[in-house]
Amino acid sequence: MVKGANVALADLSDDVGSVIVSLGWASPTGEGDADVSVLLLDVNGKVRSDGDFYFYNHPVAADGSVQLLGKTPAADGSEDRISFDLTAVPGGVERIVVAASRYGDAGFGELDDVRITLADAAGEPLLRFAVDDAGAVAAVIFGELYRRGGGWKFRAVGQGYATGLAGLATDFGVDIEDDAAAEAQADADAEAGAEAEAGAGGGAGTVAAGSGVLAGPEGQSGAGAPVPAGPVPVDAVPAPRRPDGQAEAVKKRAARPRTAKKKVTLPATVKKTLAENDSWKTARLFPVSALKSDRDREMRATSVLLSVMAQVPEFSRRLTAAFGAPAGRMETFTEVSLPHGDSPRRPDGVIRVERAGKLWTALVETKTNGNALKAEQVQAYMDIAARRGYEAVITLTNDVALEGSPLVDVKIDRRRKHKVALWHLSWAEVAHQAQMLIRHEGLGNAAHAWLLQELLHYLQHENSGCHGFQNMGPSWVPVRNGIDDETLCQGDARALEVVENWERLIRQVCLRLGGELGQKVLPVQRARRGTDPKERRERLADQLCLDGRLQAELRIDGTPGVLTVGADLRTGKLRTAIDVPAPDQGYPLSWAKRLVRRLEQAPADLHVETLLDGAGPGPRGTLERLRPEPADLLPKDGATQITGFRLSLFKGMGSGRGNAETGFIRSVDDAVHRFYTTVVVHLDAPAGRRRAARQNAAASASG
Repeated sequence: MVKGANVALADLSDDVGSVIVSLGWASPTGEGDADVSVLLLDVNGKVRSDGDFYFYNHPVAADGSVQLLGKTPAADGSEDRISFDLTAVPGGVERIVVAASRYGDAGFGELDDVRITLADAAGEPLLRFAVDDAGAVAAVIFGELYRRGGGWKFRAVGQGYATGLAGLATDFGVDIEDDAAAEAQADADAEAGAEAEAGAGGGAGTVAAGSGVLAGPEGQSGAGAPVPAGPVPVDAVPAPRRPDGQAEAVKKRAARPRTAKKKVTLPATVKKTLAENDSWKTARLFPVSALKSDRDREMRATSVLLSVMAQVPEFSRRLTAAFGAPAGRMETFTEVSLPHGDSPRRPDGVIRVERAGKLWTALVETKTNGNALKAEQVQAYMDIAARRGYEAVITLTNDVALEGSPLVDVKIDRRRKHKVALWHLSWAEVAHQAQMLIRHEGLGNAAHAWLLQELLHYLQHENSGCHGFQNMGPSWVPVRNGIDDETLCQGDARALEVVENWERLIRQVCLRLGGELGQKVLPVQRARRGTDPKERRERLADQLCLDGRLQAELRIDGTPGVLTVGADLRTGKLRTAIDVPAPDQGYPLSWAKRLVRRLEQAPADLHVETLLDGAGPGPRGTLERLRPEPADLLPKDGATQITGFRLSLFKGMGSGRGNAETGFIRSVDDAVHRFYTTVVVHLDAPAGRRRAARQNAAASASG
């Protein structure tokens, strides 16, 4: 579509009762990001209340009409998806505005391939609009859905807002509260704390505590302390996301949408047990002791998951909204017999959702342990679903589906008017969504939180068979041997299989780490715009044959750079690293001292390398050697510009292809976890956000 064009959704598909809107972009550095937001507008073009504004801290409408699904990796960046159940949109809403905003002084002009796409309930892409002239604006309206003649239409907007998210929200009637005094105090506190920690200024400045300002999206204060008890004023227009948890100075404090009652989350630490000794086992709602075969595991896992989905709507919506399911009354079933030819077929489960007298139905096929899907079985379910008018077939295994590389090939009869969507879930994704809800985002009541906790315990038990991706495949050992004896040639299909499984492993590592942190963790895909995913993987496979290395990058909210993971199959070493940019102000010796001081609790074998501007490798050494002499990080000539510092940890690589203690998968997972928890957590917030905070604080003081 072109800017300003519009189209009726009913002209594009017969299945537009619910749609998935995706906002995407690519970053040349791999670090650019933005946050999506949605506004529901009445006939006057204004929100009916602040509750009609949806963003990262208010992601789901109570009626199921809007749900922000979060980011998912794409071939050349990431996409942020939103599910709209258009049949559930209140009658007083005439337009739905879809926008995104950036934080600090970042603009959309720094991103590539800024776009919006829309797919129907079956997952079929319907339209695409590229925002080519975003420029330096901090917020952009990508498009809008609006009512016409009893149906819905889409308009390609592409309008930028130099005033950012606050200006956009104000134009649509969201109230903004002037809380400059409290914000200025929070800025002063944060800045004073940073200066005191850095030892800058030489003064004996004090840091005021207990300001009570709600800073982070998880309801934590800037110092990581719990929000004070009692009513806390919650903002209606959010400041852009601040993963580092520190308050960012702005002239006006924008208000977030007022939320309902406090949600329930479970503590990360387990209460002290009343058992006499370790032999006493806690009674569990979903026991695993009687599971003896793969068939038992599949039946139990399916029943456990579907029963929890039927009872915990917040959880079920997280899993099914992306598949085009409406928000409504859900019932789930197992071992249903459906006619098919001479003998009936029995899918592992069925999901049915009723809304406004209409039914949405999905057949579910599950696998546990390393069992793979059978193409003929999935094909049969697709045929049954098409004949019976069902909407989807959902496969659920330990495998991870990759873009452009389906787990099973099925034939779709295009002559049929009714379309059936084929979707895939990994058990790791199910566990991730459960963990995000019970540990970080919260649920409506304690019973729902307890049910999800029992589900998560079941999935994580060693006997459940639901452990996610756990095998690098039969090509792993031959490829390792071929690299070792230099007989692996470019174009070898086994190398491509290893590259695909490496990508699956990295996506699962992101899910696990993101679930622990409660933050977005996404793999970075560096590729030219429009690059075919298969071609990209083939190129990486050829590179693996040449240098024997697997490489990946992870972007984690609140970190100063991209975390890189490398596996050298020649040396059997894993390397985790991050580049920390040099500050804009101060002296190189102060930078080096501050970095070493920040890494006081980091492992002694951490490698630190100075990055120089076009002058080759800089000074380097282990943290143990640099602690008494940080000046060793400075170039000897004293004139070469320092651009940053590279921090790296090395560890032995597991050799086995599986998920055992000595396996490759476990070693990668452990390496990333160790690097983040012992190194990355001690680093400063991204420099761009600190710089923006200082500039805004100065502007507030002068005003």
